[in-house]
Amino acid sequence: MSLRTLERDAPSQFKHGASAGTRVLLLSTLAVVLMLADVRLKLTEPLRQAVSVVLFPLQWVVMQPVQWLSSGKDYFQDLHEAQTEAVESRRLMAAMTLKAHEAERLEEENSQLRDLLALRPRLVVETVAAEVMFETPDSYTRRVVLDKGQVAGVLPGSPVMDDLGVLGQVTRVQPFSSEVTLLSDREQAIPVMVARTGARSVAYGDASNLRTDGIELRFMSNDADVQVGDELVTSGVDGVYMAGLPVARVVEVERRSQSPFMRVYCEPKARLDGARHVVVLTPLDALKAEHAPQAQRIEPTAAQTQQQREDKSAQRRASGSANLPGPGGQR
Repeated sequence: MSLRTLERDAPSQFKHGASAGTRVLLLSTLAVVLMLADVRLKLTEPLRQAVSVVLFPLQWVVMQPVQWLSSGKDYFQDLHEAQTEAVESRRLMAAMTLKAHEAERLEEENSQLRDLLALRPRLVVETVAAEVMFETPDSYTRRVVLDKGQVAGVLPGSPVMDDLGVLGQVTRVQPFSSEVTLLSDREQAIPVMVARTGARSVAYGDASNLRTDGIELRFMSNDADVQVGDELVTSGVDGVYMAGLPVARVVEVERRSQSPFMRVYCEPKARLDGARHVVVLTPLDALKAEHAPQAQRIEPTAAQTQQQREDKSAQRRASGSANLPGPGGQR
């Protein structure tokens, strides 16, 4: 036996221990048992929490450069958007200022003309701000429920608008809520007028399945001057809607040779599906009933003015007749 074998290698009879396959089997079994115990008994949860607490400062330090880069990018992007919105807001403010001055001037002229002609003052429409809570689950109707009712002053038949146009009409009022029938409901109708030509008609909810959120003009003669893109506004002849409220825009005109009437399909301007905040207007007939005493006080004044004018005319005619020469050439 060489000296090298005595120094480095142990005799075979002194080697004891499990084989490699046995060790792999034991370690695999131990791993499976630990995993099952961790899933069922949460044995390693305290250890994980301790490790996470220890590693959190390191994670925070490592994530800071990434967050700084992301924050810097968002900052410059938000700054650019804010500057763009500020420029657009100033432009819109200047345009709205001009329109406000023009509206004030026209209102002043209108008031002066009404005073000059002794006309009844314009009615001021009272409004109630409301919020859409939900849409009714009935699949055959198009209705929404508002969070304001009789307590807030909402009346049956009140027109409802959003920031774009007429949304519908209040058809049921509860003490603390109200139900609004949308324009696209097949049972809903609204008198409208073509803003370009002044032609009057009635718009109904589209009953077809192709245009669930549309309205249509019925009983319009084939020779009526209606074009795609015409704006429809309320005509005000029903005593409910004020005249001039935006309603819809014409999107299709169908002239039929077998019928004397054409079909005009329109798209409502209001957001029938996405309306959130709305305004409930007082019906026009209710306003007239409230201002009836005031109108009665104004009408006699106008009649007295007319009577005074007739009296003055009669006096001028009488004085002219008195100045005519008599039969003898004498006055």
